[in-house]
Amino acid sequence: MAPNGTTRAITVAFGANAGIAVAKFAGYLLTGSSAMLAESLHSLADGVNELLLMIGKRRSRKSPDTLHQFGYGRSRYFYSFVVALAVFAIGSVFVIYEGYRKITHPEPLTAPAVALAILVVAALLDGYSLRTAKVQSKGLKGSGSWWQFIRNSRTPEPPVVLLEDSAALLGLSLAFAGVSLTAATGNPLWDALSTLAIGVLLGGIAVVLIVETHSLLIGEGATSKQCNMIRSALQHAKHVDGVIDMRTQYLAPDEILVGAKVAFGPDTEWQTVADVIRNAEAQVREAVPAVRVVYIQPDVEPRPDVERR
Repeated sequence: MAPNGTTRAITVAFGANAGIAVAKFAGYLLTGSSAMLAESLHSLADGVNELLLMIGKRRSRKSPDTLHQFGYGRSRYFYSFVVALAVFAIGSVFVIYEGYRKITHPEPLTAPAVALAILVVAALLDGYSLRTAKVQSKGLKGSGSWWQFIRNSRTPEPPVVLLEDSAALLGLSLAFAGVSLTAATGNPLWDALSTLAIGVLLGGIAVVLIVETHSLLIGEGATSKQCNMIRSALQHAKHVDGVIDMRTQYLAPDEILVGAKVAFGPDTEWQTVADVIRNAEAQVREAVPAVRVVYIQPDVEPRPDVERR
C-alpha cells in the first residue's frame, strides 16, 4: 500500500465511523437497546483509533535529531499499540459491563425497527470502508491470505483498519440478531446477550492487535524474502567471498536498518574494500528500496587450519 493509499483507507474509515457512531447513538436513545449502545461505543472507539493512526503517521515524518538519530518512524507503531489498548479499554471492557448490566436489569426495547434500519445502513458504510481498505492493501498483501498479511505486515495501519472493519461488520450482525430476537420474542435477554458477544469480539480483536503491534514496537526484522534479496546482493558484490553474519530491523514501515559482516579475501587491499562496500550498499538499496541505513563490517574468513587450532 502506498503512503497515500494508507491515508485514504484511514480517512474513509474515520468518516464512516464518525457518521455511524452518531446514527447508532441516536438509535440507542430512541430504542434503549444495549446492543445499539455497544455498537455506538464500538464505532466511537474506531473513530478515535483512526485519529490516533493519523497522528502517528504525522509524527513519524519528523526529521531525525540528536535524541532520535534514526528518526521518528516508530511513532506509527506506538500509536497503533495505543489503538489496540483503546479497543480493549473503551470497547471491550465497557461493552461487556453494559451487557452484564442489561442481563441483571433488563429493559424493554422501543421502536426496534429504527434500530434495525440504522444497523443496515451502518453495515453498508462499514462494508464500503472494508472494501476500500482491502483495495488499498493489495499492493502489500502479495499472494498470501489476509490473515497472513495481518500477521506479517510491517506497516501497522492496514491490519488495524482491516481488523476494525471486519469486527464492525460482525458486531453489526450480532446486534441485528439481538434486536431482531428481542423484537420477535419480547425478551430483552437477547439484546443483552448480543451486547456481551460484541464485547467479547472486541476483546479478541484487541488481543490480536496488542500482540502484533507489540512485536512491531520492540523491533521486527526484514521478511525472509527481503533478507534473501539483501544477502544475495551482498554475496554477488565483486571481491566479496561471503556474508558471515547479517542483522536487519524495521525502523519504520518503509525504513530498514541492515548490519552485515562481509568476508573478503586476505589479500584484498583496503581501498578496494572501501569501494566494494560503497557498491554493495548501493546494490542492497536497489534490491530492497526500503533499506535506508546500511552498516557493512569487512572481515576475513578464518582459514580451516586456523579453526582447528
